[in-house]
Amino acid sequence: MTEKKVLLAGESWVSTATHIKGFDQFPTVTYHQGADELLAALKGSPFAITFMPAHQAQRDFPQTIEALEAYDAVILSDIGANTLLLHPDTWIHSKTTPNRLKLLREYVERGGALLMFGGYYSFQGINGGARYRKTAVEEVLPVSCLPVDDRVEVPEGFAPVVTGDTSHPILQGLGTDWPVLLGYNEVELKPGAEVLATVSTEYGSQPLLVTGTYGKGRTVVWTSDVGPHWLPGEFIRWDGYAKLFGAMLAWATAKS
Repeated sequence: MTEKKVLLAGESWVSTATHIKGFDQFPTVTYHQGADELLAALKGSPFAITFMPAHQAQRDFPQTIEALEAYDAVILSDIGANTLLLHPDTWIHSKTTPNRLKLLREYVERGGALLMFGGYYSFQGINGGARYRKTAVEEVLPVSCLPVDDRVEVPEGFAPVVTGDTSHPILQGLGTDWPVLLGYNEVELKPGAEVLATVSTEYGSQPLLVTGTYGKGRTVVWTSDVGPHWLPGEFIRWDGYAKLFGAMLAWATAKS
C-alpha cells in the first residue's frame, strides 16, 4: 500500500531562562518539540509524515498550490496564523509573498484534507494570539474561532464524551471510555458540522472532535492537544491514541 503524505506544521518552541545563583546569573535557551509522542505513535502507519517545526514553517511552508498538493493532508498544530502570513521576505524585506492561509483554503476546496489540532497557538489561542478568526483557514474549518483567548484549562481533568455513531470510521474500535484531558480550545460549531465527541457536560459539552467538508475536501478539528500538557501520559499510553489520530487522517484523506 502506498503511504499517504502528510505535512505536520507547528508543535515546536524555544524557551529562555535566567538562572540566578546568589550574586551570579546565566541564561539558557532550550528547544522543545510537542509532536514527538504523536510522531512515534504513527510510525509504521499508512501515513508518511513530514514534520515542519514552527520556526522552519515560517520560511519553508509551501507557497504554491502545487507544492501543497504534494501532500494528501496538512495538519496545523499549535502554530499561529502569523507564522504562515509573515514569510521572512515579507517580515524582513517588505516583499510581497503568497498568502498561505488563502492557499490552504484553495487546497481544501480542490480536494485536500486539512486538520487543526488544539493548543496555545491554535484557533484563536492564548491572548487571542493565534489569530485564525476571520481568516481563510477558519472559512474551511467546521468550527468558528472566538474573538478572545479561547483556552479552557481543566486541571482536574475531564472525560471526553463520545456523541457520534461509534461505527463512524474515526470512532470505530475506540469504545466510549477515553482517558481524561486537561484543557481545550473553545470554538463554535458551523452549520453542517458533525460532532463526534465533546468535552464533559460540566463544561457545556463543547466541541472536542468535529468533522466537516469544504469544496471537494475534508476537514477535522480536535480542540485539545496531541501531547502534554493538555493531553496527559495516560492518554498517550492508551491503546486508542494512535488509532484515534490515525483514523482522523484516514477519514480526512478518503475520497468523498
